[in-house]
Parts: sequence; C-alpha cells; structure tokens
Amino acid sequence: MVVCGDDGLAHRLAAELRGVYGEQVTLVVPPAERAARGPVVGRARAASAALLDRVVNAAVGGRPAAPGAAATAATAVGEPVLEAVELTEAVLAAAGVERATALALVHDDDETNIRAALTARRLNPRLRLVLRLYNRRLGQHIEELLDQAAALAYDGGGDAEVEASTTVLSDADTAAPALAATALAGTSKVVQTEGLLLRAVERPLPADTGLHTLALLSVSDPTGGDQEPRLLPADEEVRGAAGRTAIVLEQVSTAGGPESAARGAGVIPWLNSLFSRRLRWSLAGLVGCVLALAIALWAVTGIHPVRAFYLTLLDMFAIDDPAVGAPLGRQLLQLLSALVGLLLLPVLLAAVLEALGTFRTATSLRRPPRGLGGHVVLLGLGKIGTRVLTRLRELNVPVVCVESDPEARGLATARRLRVPVVLGDVTQEGVLESAKIHRAQALLAVTSADTTNLEAALYARTVRPDLRVVLRLYDDDFATAVYRTLRAAYPGALTRSRSVTHLAAPAFAGAMLGRQVLGAVAVERQVLLFAAVDVDGHPMLEGRTVDQAFRPGSWRVLALAGRSDTPADHVLAKGDRVVVAVTRRGLAALR
Repeated sequence: MVVCGDDGLAHRLAAELRGVYGEQVTLVVPPAERAARGPVVGRARAASAALLDRVVNAAVGGRPAAPGAAATAATAVGEPVLEAVELTEAVLAAAGVERATALALVHDDDETNIRAALTARRLNPRLRLVLRLYNRRLGQHIEELLDQAAALAYDGGGDAEVEASTTVLSDADTAAPALAATALAGTSKVVQTEGLLLRAVERPLPADTGLHTLALLSVSDPTGGDQEPRLLPADEEVRGAAGRTAIVLEQVSTAGGPESAARGAGVIPWLNSLFSRRLRWSLAGLVGCVLALAIALWAVTGIHPVRAFYLTLLDMFAIDDPAVGAPLGRQLLQLLSALVGLLLLPVLLAAVLEALGTFRTATSLRRPPRGLGGHVVLLGLGKIGTRVLTRLRELNVPVVCVESDPEARGLATARRLRVPVVLGDVTQEGVLESAKIHRAQALLAVTSADTTNLEAALYARTVRPDLRVVLRLYDDDFATAVYRTLRAAYPGALTRSRSVTHLAAPAFAGAMLGRQVLGAVAVERQVLLFAAVDVDGHPMLEGRTVDQAFRPGSWRVLALAGRSDTPADHVLAKGDRVVVAVTRRGLAALR
C-alpha cells in the first residue's frame, strides 16, 4: 500500500496500516524542509537516516525514479519512505503504484490529491483509491469519475469491478463528530449507520446493564497511575464493574431527532428572529393590558364584549369621544386605556427599529446575547472548527465561536447558521469573557496552534475550574502530557485532548482495506469504530448467533444493516450485512 501526504495524517496512517493491520506500506512525503513534522507516535522518518539522491531499488520495488522526479528515498522504522517535491507520474511509478493494492492521497491540498488520483488511476485501473478532499460536493463527482474510469478500463467486468474503488474522505468530517461528542460529554456521541441512528452515552454503569456496553472508562489506580479504558468488555467484566463510568449504546429515534426539536423551538420562529425576548415580553404585556381593560369595560357597562374591545382600542389611540357624563367606572377605564396607549407608542417604535436593524444586520455576525448560558465556546473556525460547528448545530446545541481571522472560512457558515461570533485573539484578555465563558458548559479549542489551544484552556480553567475542556493538540506525546496534568490539577473537571490525525486515521485505513467505516467514537485516547461487514463466507460471523459472534475486546455485532430489532439469538446467514462496533485490531482480524 502507498500513502502520500504532507502532514501528520500521512505518518499516522502509515503507522496504522503497518502496526495494526500488518500491511506493507510505502510512504511518499515532501522533502524534510517542506514537510510538516509528523506526530511522535508513528513518525516514519528517522533524523539520522541517510537520504540518497536516487530511489533505492530494494525500497521501492526495483524501478528507479526518473532524473527529473526530484525524489530521494530512505528506510525508517522498517518501511520505505520516498521523498518527492511533486506527485508526478515518475514518482508514483517509483512508489510502486502499478503493483499496489491501495493508494491514499492525504495531502492538505485538494488539487494535488485530485491530480495524483487521475494519474494513479491511469497507471493502475485496479487500484483502490482513498482521497482526502475538503470539498465534499467535488469529492462526489471525482469519486464517480474515477470509478467510471476503472470500470471502462476493464470493460466493467472481471475482478476489477470488485477490487477497484474510490473513496473520498475528509479528516474534518471524520474527526468533527468525535470532537463535538467529547465536548458534550456523552449526550451526543452519535453515529449514523445504515438505517440506524446510534448514540453512545457516558454514564455510571448500572448493576443490571444490558449487552451493549461499548467501553469501561479509565479509573484512578491506588498506586497513582491510571487504569486504561476497556473497549468492548466481556459481559462478566461488565457485571463486575457496577458503578464504574461506561459508554453505553442507545438507539435514537429519527422522528425525535435534533432537527425536529429545532423546528419546534418557539411558537412563532420568525417572531423570535425579528424581535428580542425583552421586546416580545413587552408586547405580550401590552396585549394582556388591552384584554384586561376590555373585560373590565364589559363588566362595568354591560355592553357586548366585541364592542367593549373596540371602544378600548379607540380609547387607547385617543380617537374616541371623551366619556363626559358617563359613569365613574367608564371614565376611569378610559383614562387607563389612554395611559396604555401612551406606553404602546415607544414599544411600537422599538419594534420597528429592531426589525429594521435585524434586516440590516442579517449578513453580519451576531454578538452573544446577554443572558446566554449553557452553551459551547468554540475556538477556531478553520476547516475542523467549521465542521464541528455544523455538527453541534445539527444537534441543536447553542454555540459561541471565537475567531481571530476576519477572513476565516467558517465565518460564512456561522453567519448562515446565525451563530454568535466574537472576533479577537483568544489569548488577549476579555475575549473569552465576551464569549460568556463563565456561563458555558464546555470549551472546545480546535485552532491550528497547540499553544493557543493550551493557553485558552488554562485561562478558562482560572475562570471556571469545573469547566469541561476539550483541546485539539497536534503532537500525541504533548497531548498525553497535557491531559494527565490537567486531570491531576483539576480532578473535578472533565478534560480531554484530541488529535485530528488520531481520530481520522482509522477511517482512512479502513477505506484502504475495503471496509466501510461508518463512524468513530473517541474513548479517551483510543478510538472505537463502527463498520458494515458482509456475513457471506465470513467464518467468524456466518452460522453464528449475534451473541456467539461477539468477541470481547475486538468486535460486537450491533444489528443487521437497516434493522433496529435484531434479537440476540438471530443466526447470521448468507446475504446478511451487519453493523459492528469494532476496535482497530478487531477490524484487522475481521479482514
């Protein structure tokens, strides 16, 4: 397998394929002076490795690179590494694409990946392609184009139709659900599978738990260490862990999802968008006064209720005759109606001005409302932050964004979703306060700078020691150290550190292996995958019941694809397609 990339995802993916699945991997990266530093865990380039001027035949399969390829090769950590400025046809050929099973193009630039994919498909029509593209709509068209090219190369027949495939993924789309779920601490770890909407919730484990416990979370060791989380524990272990915090699987009804809740928020949604809450209450109070005066006039004079309401409105607008010579009650009610009419004028003027202001600022960024609370403060509106923002709003979670770049790509999304945004450097005093950090439920720091995320988290801890904090950190060792230190310093608060490459690599690796990874749930520093697997001919699944197919620590059959009522004694047969929760090593074993 061949992995081409220019950042940490390429190194992580190569390490995933080699260390977890035992695949032979050739890594193609830019020269050292142009490449971003890969994560410490799985870094494929050794500092002391000698770089050669030409491709070593033994490392890349015996075919030297063309003189103009500008490539060198080295071998580090047991896998061939090819350095190239551009992914030209000569470089791809030198990497062995013509003989490879799968090729992953995970450069941070969409155009580079598309250009290399078109070249690779021409070199090897049977190749399984995995592309990293941020533009999802373009990705769908590219996927169809490359699949059609593979089918035409073999006239749509033979094994090529099965082997050749194109999968377009985005690390932002893959990591965003896990980041959003972490910020919400178990209320929305949602995975959309084939016909099912599943939610993994974090809660204390009851003594009579069911069979769908996905993980037991880590606990403090009396010796001072941490007991690692247990993924897909055995039923006996679950029954013996009563009271321990666990991640339990639940099914969510699509009819009562967040979208329907969002649609039902507010009796008159357009009124909520035009007028502030205070103005709406003022209008409601005046309407109540008018009704009370009309009822009082009806009771005092005995006239018809409709006429009483009509006379009250005339008195309010001062266009009725004075009640000279009328009973005292009638006169008092007329004076009260006139007073209410005077109060109505400034309220109507405020409503007009506020509506005009709403229309005028419809294309500008909103400021956080005064009484906002229980929201998520999202730092950074880059490609990761934009996806996380979209995910949080799909779950109907209130969000306040903080962004220092007025030209950030996510500002248009925030404006479209009517999400409040604070423009400013989060490291400056007063910016987090403007985002109402003291009343927030969580802080989600996903900027591209580790130091900025860490500084914001530490400052937020001084404001709210119990605040739930989730950080996106690039280096795994650094993330682990930060996580343990913050957890020790603030034992009563939830702290999580996440790496996008750590969350995205399993999905890319599964696509390269031909497995459909439907989603991922972060379990502290580990990842639990959800995948769709065909039962036909699989010795671990076919002919077994759902209970018998369970292998603790590796995989658990959750349901048949498209069905929510799969009994535990159902026998898996040919033609079935099951949704499984699986660890990374379990996915390798299922293969």
